[in-house]
Amino acid sequence: MDSVVSDAARGVSPLVDAEPDENLRSWQTDRTRAPIATKIVVAGGFGVGKTTLVTAVSEITPLQTEALMTQASEDTDDLTGTPEKLTTTVAMDFGRVTLDDDLVLYLFGTPGQQRFWFMWDDLVRGAIGAVVMADTRRLKDCFPALDYFESCGLPYIVAVNHFDGSERYEPEDVREALTIPARIPVMIMDARRRISVIETLLGLVAHALDETPE
Repeated sequence: MDSVVSDAARGVSPLVDAEPDENLRSWQTDRTRAPIATKIVVAGGFGVGKTTLVTAVSEITPLQTEALMTQASEDTDDLTGTPEKLTTTVAMDFGRVTLDDDLVLYLFGTPGQQRFWFMWDDLVRGAIGAVVMADTRRLKDCFPALDYFESCGLPYIVAVNHFDGSERYEPEDVREALTIPARIPVMIMDARRRISVIETLLGLVAHALDETPE
């Protein structure tokens, strides 16, 4: 026999009768609507700021797989540009951000070290595009990510994350140094600032739509 127990009888308040919350989106209060869920990958070299980006913009507590760095990694991980870095991502970072009333982005940050690259194929599956982060002090570190997304055909943009004390360069200077095609957007950002990260994500979404309009 089909159950006829109401939500109220189960102790669950009907969604339509819930007290309005100004922080809720329309798709969170209306069962007839669903958000457009979009997956984005955040990639780049070791210590470039991927975890910082996801943490700065995520509206939920981000999932992080940070592990303490040990002496065993001294010969593998170059800390020249980030001498104060004590932890590293060993699997992925995950966060969520709502950009528009019905547009939700799910962010997946990739591990930067070469020994963890085997996970990239799984992390990028289903993504509409990628943000490749670059540090002007170590531009060569983002070449593997650039090569990867070029080879797999996933739309991407380059986001230059300027660190305190690093020399500032114009986007076109970075484009020339990395030999990036003219169709690929190059943006300057600060991974610590939410608004800067959102502008970068919007740039990627627009580029992905241009690349794959269907």
